[in-house]
Amino acid sequence: MNFYQPMLARVAEKPFKDPDWLFEVKWDGIRAIAYIGEEFTIRSRNDKELSQNFPELYELKDLVTNVVLDGEIIVMKGGTVDFQLVAQRNQVENQRDIGYLRAKNPATYIVFDILEKDGQSLIDKPLSDRLTILEETMKPGKYVIRSQPVKENGIEYYEAAIEKGLEGIMAKRSMSLYQPGVRSGDWLKIKEVKQCDCVVFGYTPGEGSRSGTFGSLLLGLYDNGNPIYVGRVGTGFSDEDLERIKSTLFELEVAEKWFDEPDIPEGSTWVKPRLVAKIGYQNFTRDGRLRAPRFQGFRNDKPPELCSINQVKAQSLDEYYRKRDFSSTDEPIGGYGKGVGNSFVIQKHDARRLHFDLRLERDGVLVSWAVPKGVPEESGDRRLAIRTEDHPIEYGDFEGRIPEGQYGAGTVEIWDKGFYIPVRWEKDKVEFALAGKRLKARYELVKLEKEDDEWLLFKKE
Repeated sequence: MNFYQPMLARVAEKPFKDPDWLFEVKWDGIRAIAYIGEEFTIRSRNDKELSQNFPELYELKDLVTNVVLDGEIIVMKGGTVDFQLVAQRNQVENQRDIGYLRAKNPATYIVFDILEKDGQSLIDKPLSDRLTILEETMKPGKYVIRSQPVKENGIEYYEAAIEKGLEGIMAKRSMSLYQPGVRSGDWLKIKEVKQCDCVVFGYTPGEGSRSGTFGSLLLGLYDNGNPIYVGRVGTGFSDEDLERIKSTLFELEVAEKWFDEPDIPEGSTWVKPRLVAKIGYQNFTRDGRLRAPRFQGFRNDKPPELCSINQVKAQSLDEYYRKRDFSSTDEPIGGYGKGVGNSFVIQKHDARRLHFDLRLERDGVLVSWAVPKGVPEESGDRRLAIRTEDHPIEYGDFEGRIPEGQYGAGTVEIWDKGFYIPVRWEKDKVEFALAGKRLKARYELVKLEKEDDEWLLFKKE
């Protein structure tokens, strides 16, 4: 059995439509090549053995034999792919922790290519032929599935992927050969790139070819006037950029240390917060960092103090963020989901007091009410509904346990979900029709005059 380096993709700026190409989801996980034969091993791009951290993937031995497969290991949480959870599983070493995380956050291996079968290399066959062989060879399992590419319609497929909160799509020429270790234009990755304006608070020392300039810029955003560290950016710079920026940073150096975060490298240098950098990034992580940031230039038209944390956290979600410690709770940090415009969810929340949470999607968030006695199912039945903080769109898929000591500690289950038709949405009255799995009826929320947060919810005839 041969060993292979994974074929890599180049970046495409936008989706396209072409009958000679196949399109599939770009999964946000760990790239892994699986060798299933007399011996079993799953190797990462840097040749790390992964099977011990993801023991559920031994299921592959029951599904197929004498093959080499290429795919991605992911972890799903609340209906979305969570890269931080799969990265956490990849880092633990203690067997008890591995077993615990396997049960809590099981992994899925999504297979998108077959490189060898019965000792015969397949890399010189066109992708379309390899996929046919893969379909004939491997049956899906509980933790192992095959990717399902579509032909031609890359634009529509990309838009659907982004709408569902995925990071993007892969485009692959249907006649492409597998080129181990090569970043080829026959495979393209098309990702949605978000942007924000960050303040430069310092820089890390350069190494190697950058020993005379800097390694990365230390970035921050302001939250009510207080600087918050959001990570560092080390890509996107030309050689000319490095020299020019280093000269500017030298003039701004200060002794004051802005942040004391453990992930800031020792020997970093601090500067006056005068520079505003335009940063492209993938998403904002649970621990408050820009993921996959890339430098896109400086802005001299924007004062640093206007670079607010609200760029990466929706302003209407401030109260949601203040009440939660995302290092302890699995609730989604969210703030970047697009939603569908008119979704709703009703969650059964067994907290200090059992109640139901009604959430209606509006303006990019889930507007929320706590209904102590549940949503009425009989016409004319009135229930008290307490207006609570807005929740991120991603909360509509959340189920799980909120730990003791955290806001809302207890178990959350989805009781009903679907879409709603807004009939009227005013400051003190909301009328809507639910089209869910359980409830299909018209409702009205009416705000009580003397109380800011108290409403009446009743089912209409």
